[in-house]
Amino acid sequence: MLSRTLRVARIVLGSVLIATFAAACGGSGSNNGTPQTSPFQTFSQQSSLRHVFVIMLENKTYGETFSASSAAPYLATTLPAMGALIPNYYGTGHVSLDNYISFISGQSPTVQTDNDCTTGFNNITPATITQDGYAQTVGTGCVYPATVKTVADELVSAGFTWKAYMGDMGNDPTRESATCGHPAIGTIDGTQTAEAPTASVPAGDAYATRHDPFVYFQSILSSPSCATNVVNLNNVLPSDLQSISTTANLTFITPNLCDDGHDSPCAIDGQPGGLNRINTFLQKWVPLILSSPAYKQDGLLLITFDESDYGGESVVGGTLTISWPGATCCGEQEGPNLGAFPQTQALSAGSTTYNLVKTSFGGDQVGAVVLSKYITPGTVSNVAYNHYSALATIENIFNLPKLGYSTGATGFGTDVFTGP
Repeated sequence: MLSRTLRVARIVLGSVLIATFAAACGGSGSNNGTPQTSPFQTFSQQSSLRHVFVIMLENKTYGETFSASSAAPYLATTLPAMGALIPNYYGTGHVSLDNYISFISGQSPTVQTDNDCTTGFNNITPATITQDGYAQTVGTGCVYPATVKTVADELVSAGFTWKAYMGDMGNDPTRESATCGHPAIGTIDGTQTAEAPTASVPAGDAYATRHDPFVYFQSILSSPSCATNVVNLNNVLPSDLQSISTTANLTFITPNLCDDGHDSPCAIDGQPGGLNRINTFLQKWVPLILSSPAYKQDGLLLITFDESDYGGESVVGGTLTISWPGATCCGEQEGPNLGAFPQTQALSAGSTTYNLVKTSFGGDQVGAVVLSKYITPGTVSNVAYNHYSALATIENIFNLPKLGYSTGATGFGTDVFTGP
């Protein structure tokens, strides 16, 4: 989400924004990589896939993650050799939450979700729906009304199951519950920064609500399924993986703020974070998933990042400016809520001012790795995809209706599924 320097400023600020986005003249952004023909329907084993695992990591550019000198060689080298590398996979926005939301619902950002809902965990109003065929929610706020559905809702309607596993959720029960952890509606999110260990919370707490998209939808929040399906990663996933009957059709995994590469150093143990920590996390969890009965029978594992890291920084007159290019792919649309780009947001920490500049609305190039027995090891697909494409892929696998901007997205096709 934010650079190391800016994260320090954010802690000082207590995540309080002191100036809103000011729109300058600008276009709708770049379109890096029009998707090639990649018809998922030509993948003959589509209906055979019945267990999809997703691991969402944080804030790394493709060139950093997958370079020959990557600090995460297990992700950069070992896993692509076992499945497919998708270099031209893009995030859909900056800074974090909007990407998670687009991945599970096809919804584009509100101004608040585009900025991680730091000013309050509020319902979206007026929450009218566009009539352009993409059913986008129009309004301001963070939490979508029950009429706006997610892939989790659609899986249940079609007779399938889902579960979301969140690193550290509930470590500090005074911040969030160990199931369906989220702030109360109308309050400030207290999980914007990690909590160091204390006598009462010896392991610390690096759960981040903004990396748990399921709790931003009233269709889930207002259902008993939130308490049963949005759970602590370490406490629940190992046992759930032991049998097919206890493994959901969709398993969504969000590591804590250290293990997902977001924080460095890590507040909970003072150790380095970033790609080094990602590498360690994946070396632990990926073998557990790949050896599970569900994955062996009919599984697919997707590993990607929410967005890229920042594109550059400069200091002029004592003001630090952090910028993102905001590149897009695949004909991504901005949505109805954000306004014109580029946009600048000012933050203040004492006498220091920090400017965040979003040149466009996209999330830039992050890359992805996909594993399945239907993928020839060492496959490289140069087709351009993004989070809407990943959602479309899941919808294609389970024959679900398309949600939001996944309606116009191309799911993974025979360029990825190259195996028998």
